[in-house]
Amino acid sequence: MLDLRPILYICGIVLVAFGLVMAVPAIADLAAGSADWQAFAVSLLLTVFAGGLLILMNRVPHTKLNVRQAFVFTTLSWLICAFFGAIPFLIADLEMSLTDAFFESMSGITTTGSTVMTGLDDAPPGILLWRSLLQWMGGIGIIVVAVAIMPVLQVGGMQLFHMESSDKSDKVMPRAAQIAGAIAFTYLALSILCAVAYWLAGMSPFEAINHSMTTIATGGYSTSDGSVGVFNNPAIDWVGTAFMILGALPFVLYLQAVRGRPMALLSDGQVRWFLAIVLIAATSMSVWLVERHGHDALTAMRLASFNVVSIITGTGYATTNYGLWGEYPTAAFFMFMFIGGCAGSTSCGIKIFRFQVLYTTARVQIKRLIQPNGVFIPYFNGRPIEESVSASVMGFFFLFAGAFALLTLCLAMLGLDFMTSISGAGSAIANVGPGLGPIIGPSGNFQPLPHLAKWMLSAGMLLGRLELFTVLVLFVPSFWRA
Repeated sequence: MLDLRPILYICGIVLVAFGLVMAVPAIADLAAGSADWQAFAVSLLLTVFAGGLLILMNRVPHTKLNVRQAFVFTTLSWLICAFFGAIPFLIADLEMSLTDAFFESMSGITTTGSTVMTGLDDAPPGILLWRSLLQWMGGIGIIVVAVAIMPVLQVGGMQLFHMESSDKSDKVMPRAAQIAGAIAFTYLALSILCAVAYWLAGMSPFEAINHSMTTIATGGYSTSDGSVGVFNNPAIDWVGTAFMILGALPFVLYLQAVRGRPMALLSDGQVRWFLAIVLIAATSMSVWLVERHGHDALTAMRLASFNVVSIITGTGYATTNYGLWGEYPTAAFFMFMFIGGCAGSTSCGIKIFRFQVLYTTARVQIKRLIQPNGVFIPYFNGRPIEESVSASVMGFFFLFAGAFALLTLCLAMLGLDFMTSISGAGSAIANVGPGLGPIIGPSGNFQPLPHLAKWMLSAGMLLGRLELFTVLVLFVPSFWRA
């Protein structure tokens, strides 16, 4: 039987740290004279108490996890953080149901950015800060998981990056803990730079801090119902575009650049593909806006760049209702939401490296059809791709498509229209945030959806954020008997 004690022990440590962060919005509310500080104080006590209890009840001589325990820990840690993260929403003066509170928390911790909240412009500062902190913590959490855990678990082709880091000449640092610490420092530094840039561009300090956390985390929560569009400020749009791109690049490469390889980012195949896709998508959308809507070139490029980058990276900010741009943008944005950024970033979606592996594998297969006796080997970043990696990536695509189709059908069975069902499922699985259409599009939110739909979408967010395999393997009976 699987020993759950080490898992619960580490989950307890995570919960204690998670609970202590609630002191930040409590202090913000207290300083602003909002009574909601009490909600955060109670939530802090409950969370720290639960975490402390798990620590005391599950102390073990060693806490090193094996592969099966790592699978359970990854999923369980995200679930308990979503559950305890919902407590402030539930007991604050927001009149939110358990369903809405959990949905908002899950959307935050998975950096999805879908919301059921309205009236954000008049919300207490603590609640706004807590939403941003949820996404910020989820962003750093997924980077650490992607760098330290998923390559070992061989989830969806992530072992490709385990192979790279196993070569001593290519190691950034000798230990995963050191890498995690250095990534956390880089993440904090980028967040501070982003906050300063937003402030200089015209945001208030409070708005700049909140938006910097959700920009670097590519999460998309804003302090206003109108998202970033409420500022109507070109400088803010360009700052957001730049830092969303930075959040979608591999954080390990930032470390390599600092440690003597300044060209590490541009020499990486993932980064080149990602930047090329963004450039082509933004340019084509800009041309559409100039030709069909009469925008001047600079305005068109700004609107197109911000919203294209926001959807591709899974951030979910909006500066305008792009659902009104026409047929091509609607279809294009629907496809953009599945792309995602690079592995080892805060971004969501399928991820660029999987498209690279799929393309390279298909190209080799075509060559083999033309020359059956030829020897052709697929490569990624100059290294041969093992068959296990190709198989994992193929499996991921199949599961992604299957989960997306099933979730779409389930939402449609609840009576939702086609556009809401298909874009809602896509935004949840790809962790994008807004969907398409009048209900959950960039000018709407998820509040009108049935409660069951919100629970389904919450499950979809968790599946997408943890790369599907990590969660689904727990439902295989032999996993627990091995």
